[in-house]
Amino acid sequence: MLYQSTRGEGLRVESAHAILYGQAPDGGLYVPEKFPAINNETIMNLIPMSYSERAAYLISMYLSDFDRNELDRFTTAAYGTDHDPAPVKDFNETTKFLELWHGPTCAFKDMALQLMPYLLTSSGNKIGEKRTSCILIATSGDTGKAALEGFRDVPGTRIMVFYPQDGVSEIQKLQMTTQEGMNVNVAAINGNFDDAQTGVKKIFADKEMTDDLNDRNVFLSSANSINWGRLVPQIVYYISAYCDLIRYKKIKISEKINFCVPTGNFGNILAGYYAKKMGLPINKLICASNRNDVLNQFITTGTYDRNRMFYTTASPAMDILISSNLERLLFELSGKDSDMITGYMSSLANEGKYSISDPIRNELCDVFISGYCSEEDTMKTIKTIYNKNDYLIDTHTAVAYKVLEDYKNRSGDDTVTVVVSTANPFKFCDAVLNALGGSYSGKGLELLDILSEKTGIRIPGPLADLKNKTPRFNKTVSVNDMKSAVKEFIGGI
Repeated sequence: MLYQSTRGEGLRVESAHAILYGQAPDGGLYVPEKFPAINNETIMNLIPMSYSERAAYLISMYLSDFDRNELDRFTTAAYGTDHDPAPVKDFNETTKFLELWHGPTCAFKDMALQLMPYLLTSSGNKIGEKRTSCILIATSGDTGKAALEGFRDVPGTRIMVFYPQDGVSEIQKLQMTTQEGMNVNVAAINGNFDDAQTGVKKIFADKEMTDDLNDRNVFLSSANSINWGRLVPQIVYYISAYCDLIRYKKIKISEKINFCVPTGNFGNILAGYYAKKMGLPINKLICASNRNDVLNQFITTGTYDRNRMFYTTASPAMDILISSNLERLLFELSGKDSDMITGYMSSLANEGKYSISDPIRNELCDVFISGYCSEEDTMKTIKTIYNKNDYLIDTHTAVAYKVLEDYKNRSGDDTVTVVVSTANPFKFCDAVLNALGGSYSGKGLELLDILSEKTGIRIPGPLADLKNKTPRFNKTVSVNDMKSAVKEFIGGI
């Protein structure tokens, strides 16, 4: 299978190239020329498999230049065979939670970033790339730690993460700043996630920078969701969840279901759309936004407008005003019209907004439903679910659940719906404690113990281990100094 850029009709590359280099030279994102198909027989064959076996089977449909045996090895190493990394919790008759936070960093990004180092290293070998890969990451919290952990001490790689100084939780910050490994680096920026993401994109587009790095035998790559190697593993858990619902007799084969996804950069929900394109029986994809609300407004009006107040919220992974992966969706909805997509992205860069045509918007609304959740309702939802159902959720999952409930009340849709639960609540223990109410005194890591005592839930091992670690990285840079920070880091090769 070949991949093309969303902004250039002539470019065609194999998956190893798309994974290794991340972004197309024209600034576009790599997408598959076509989508492999699954049917009822495929799903029935997948049901008895383990998660790692399902992943290898499905990913092999996209990565035709990879050997199936090597993908089996990679997925087994990434996900193991002794537990289910993506269990579906049976919340009630029509609502289920897909728990994607049972990995080493307690967030859904693990589902891709445990596998991606294997894919990237193998891609380099296939292409014959001898240079060192310098992976640059802009993160709103979870991607940074998951990528740092995934690429820690991987030969032939260096990884540098930028995060917004005041835009992540205290636990997320500690996870990143205490990261172990000889090939890692972390820096805060004075700005928000969009500033960090824009800064990283400018570095990728800087020819002087890339030429200088090439002279040092280094090239730039990415592990953000703009990289196809990040996105393709996420398709798996939508299909796997459907298989599990059949396995446990919650739905019947061919029965359509909904997914409700909290999303900011649009990568997570886009993976669900790709699963639907493959033939998974999905009725609606419900896009849940927090107070920043840019995606909900886009789906509702057909105009994407980032010219608005940026809010730092209790669900920081969604504190984004420029949703990079929306470009991939629009490419499909436009009939792969790269000129149209280039125009939209140019308008976004120059004017901060663009409006899609009515035919594209009609296609968009055939699949996607949207809503947003206020900060107040986020907190109320956490408390209500815990008090009534004895189930603790994080802030992002709370946004999704509230948007789902609003949609059900508005539409009367009683389709079985899977809420994509993206993080362990202990990653945001300060916000979760505030939501649960009551008085407590403590800060930082002390809040882990307080939340555990209050709920009777054991602190996840990877977070409990933070108590024994000392921060290694304490640098804060301006957006304009990000390039210099990367050069300084590379200078240590």
